[in-house]
Amino acid sequence: MKLALNLIGGIAVVLAILGVFLPLLPTTPFLLLASACFARGSTRLHHWLLTNRMFGEYIRDYEQGRGIPLRGKVTALAMLWASIGYSAFTVGSTGLIALLVSIAVGVTIYLCAFVPTMRTA
Repeated sequence: MKLALNLIGGIAVVLAILGVFLPLLPTTPFLLLASACFARGSTRLHHWLLTNRMFGEYIRDYEQGRGIPLRGKVTALAMLWASIGYSAFTVGSTGLIALLVSIAVGVTIYLCAFVPTMRTA
């Protein structure tokens, strides 16, 4: 089980890094997934992720309950709805469109209602 969690975490890190450069690929959800996997699969990899100079601060803030910066939330939601809108436009299947919109609504509710917005000084 730990091997599977570490593998999924590693793939999530790669996708997060790609998300830094590709506008429609979100970075934050993949980092959070990687952190959750590494926390259960490898304390060494989880520590590496938390101390990473590029991603560590964001993950530590989230895990310590400080939340996500407003700019990050707005960017994540804008990218989410842009990619869902594009996908819904291209798939053409009413069932798939309903599924995509349901997922986007769920993520939006989660980010807005349950994830704190970090206050910047």
